[in-house]
Amino acid sequence: MATFNLKTPSLNHRKVLSSIKIGIAPVVSLPMIPQTLPDSNAFTINNTLSTLKTVDKKDIVNNTGGKFGKFGGKYVPETLITSLARLEAEFNLVLHDSEFQEELTTALRDYVGRETPLYFAQRLTNHYKNSEGEGPEIYLKREDLNHGGAHKINNALAQAMIAKRMGRKSIVAATGAGQHGVATAAACAKLSLDCTIFMGATDMEKQASNVLLMKHLGAEVEAVDGTFKDASSEAIRAWVGNLETRYYLAGTAVGPHPCPSMVREFQSIIGKETRKQGMEKWGGRPDILVACVGSGSNALGLFHEFIKDEDVRLIGVEAAGFGLDSGKHAATLTRGDVGVYHGAMSYLLQDEEGQILGPHSIGVGLEYPGVGPEVSFLKETGRAEFHTATDEEAVAAYLRLCHLEGIFPALEASHALAFLEKLCPTLPNGTKVVVNISGRGDKDAAIVFQYQLDRLSD
Repeated sequence: MATFNLKTPSLNHRKVLSSIKIGIAPVVSLPMIPQTLPDSNAFTINNTLSTLKTVDKKDIVNNTGGKFGKFGGKYVPETLITSLARLEAEFNLVLHDSEFQEELTTALRDYVGRETPLYFAQRLTNHYKNSEGEGPEIYLKREDLNHGGAHKINNALAQAMIAKRMGRKSIVAATGAGQHGVATAAACAKLSLDCTIFMGATDMEKQASNVLLMKHLGAEVEAVDGTFKDASSEAIRAWVGNLETRYYLAGTAVGPHPCPSMVREFQSIIGKETRKQGMEKWGGRPDILVACVGSGSNALGLFHEFIKDEDVRLIGVEAAGFGLDSGKHAATLTRGDVGVYHGAMSYLLQDEEGQILGPHSIGVGLEYPGVGPEVSFLKETGRAEFHTATDEEAVAAYLRLCHLEGIFPALEASHALAFLEKLCPTLPNGTKVVVNISGRGDKDAAIVFQYQLDRLSD
């Protein structure tokens, strides 16, 4: 396996761990800036938060300079540092600006439709009861009921408000399944901002309905050869080309600091509501939280509030695609290695020479070759556990929820639902399980139908 032995650090990377592979992005070149990373011996992988010895528990919740242990950072051209510093300063200001927070709270309530329900899935619960009538209780956090049909609007609206506050007139963003694109286009329409969404050409074909919605909302949709990772590169290019008037609105918890922290902060309302709703419904915290993991926004949105609660189990489910041994999957945490991509250090899918591999999932929103730095840190410390579900398992879970609860989940969220098949038989009676339904699945109906047809013809 190719590694870099950096005994004599160059100008672009200093004291980078010698055992870490640096993923080389084939599309956009983001030169590294000097970074000092902690020694690898400072980190120990453990199974629970209570057993963490060499990583301070507070560091799992708080980050310094965008670093979560060795993950994160700002591996970007020096020309971007000033813009990122301005963004970080503005982000820190709005966190403590009562006027901004009141405006955001009002918009989330009256425009987005928050709070979203914590729905007790009675028939799904019954489905997983054993022969003695015992099993866990399954609750669904209904982010699919947000305006725009997904959790993405929580962050898109808040960042669009920041962009306007900073005097930016034009928003650029990248989207995979189209949910972030729709959310960004809606927020820009509401706030009278120009909007350009970059989207992979193959994704545009799969998610044609979302492309139409973006255009109806006034966004310009730019087709990019490839998938979400390629669209992200193009969006970054467009932003770098005009830093003074454009704002890059990150939709997921990846990229250089402060982007991952901003996305997580604005999505953390999911977990905050879940805590309150659990107290109202059964008088306590959930026992287990389950969310799909593409690059991390909906998982962190649910998990972050509970990271310090040692008795709450956090489970992320990645896309195994055609199978982990097929080479056609998006299981970054399960099969990836540490490297640098799109401006931050995290787990990546890369080959022996550090070249980024193309991911695959039937859930288009999970097709990203990396994962956010904070999610990477949760894996490294053992605070969260990560599993996988195949395309076949995700489709089965999609149909199961449709038939049992009359709810059509996004194929991305269906990966989290799919893991219930393995999880539920292992749980004591009455265990409170919350699954984040990150988006609605009407966008995926044709994909599921075609998948069924293809299977019948095989």
